[in-house]
Amino acid sequence: MEISKLKKEIDAEIAGLKTELDCNEFHQKYLGKGGAITLLLRDVGKLEADERARVAQELNVLKRDVEGSLFVLQKEFKEREINEKLLQDKLVDISIPDIGREVGFLHPITRVMREVTEAFATMGFIIEDGNEIVTEYENFTSLNVAPNHPARDMQDTFWLDNGGVLRTHTTALQNYLYKKYGPECRVIFPGRCYRNENIDASHDMAFFQVDGIMVGKDVSIANLIYFMKRVLSAVFKKDIKVRLRPGFFPFTEPSFELDASCMFCESGCNVCKKSGWIEFCGCGMIHPNVLEMGGINPNEYQGFAFGFGLTRLVMLKFGVDDVRVFNSGNIEALGAVK
Repeated sequence: MEISKLKKEIDAEIAGLKTELDCNEFHQKYLGKGGAITLLLRDVGKLEADERARVAQELNVLKRDVEGSLFVLQKEFKEREINEKLLQDKLVDISIPDIGREVGFLHPITRVMREVTEAFATMGFIIEDGNEIVTEYENFTSLNVAPNHPARDMQDTFWLDNGGVLRTHTTALQNYLYKKYGPECRVIFPGRCYRNENIDASHDMAFFQVDGIMVGKDVSIANLIYFMKRVLSAVFKKDIKVRLRPGFFPFTEPSFELDASCMFCESGCNVCKKSGWIEFCGCGMIHPNVLEMGGINPNEYQGFAFGFGLTRLVMLKFGVDDVRVFNSGNIEALGAVK
């Protein structure tokens, strides 16, 4: 896979872009559904295990760089087009100084999601996306959730007339990813989830999660601890410690609750309830049944899985005490989240 050759080709084409239309055609050629970079990312799962992580990281970095360069060019071309129109308008005086007001901003969840995905990408994780409408098998059965498990209850899940569900967790993508990437992989998959909740300051019916898996012959909980510590430290821009407590999830065995050292205090505050620790995510070694349903031999391979609330992480990072603000559409309130 000649990534360096593709990069030279892309650099040459970017230098030749002259209009916004050129940018759109370039986007389709390299970043669209049938684009060169997109197709290469889809084929990563076909590579040998020792090549997969390296190639995935290089492609993710290349994709981000190209998206960034393209965004800058599109902005320049748009501003040039506007200026040309203004010059032709006799009623507009472009010599009047700009008032310097900043217009527009990224949603807080988008900002933190980018920080999280970038941190994982630098460690060789592939970034995946999946359907928000999934089958009962994907959301429950393939994750070793028993038919009588409370998670299947109508009070928690939005069931559709065709028997499908609005995914209650991004974990619903696991089975598909095992089959796509095979027995040696490291993937994260962020996205929106839905649960039939009573909406209040700490609960909403639509929220974001990030799930991840790593499978191989020598994968252990030590790997999980390392990756989670790295990501949390990257998001909060300071050293974050982590610890494990026993837990239970149908799709992992053994299962753990992972806590993060409080980002706001040294010895205890109201956020961590004076304990110095904040519950962060559920995790554990992937249950053999889950691996087997994904087409992976659990006698040869093992791995870890984790899932955490991205929305809750955003609340922690910015000190937001009401989850409803994120889906409110209140521009003033969202703009104040900094």
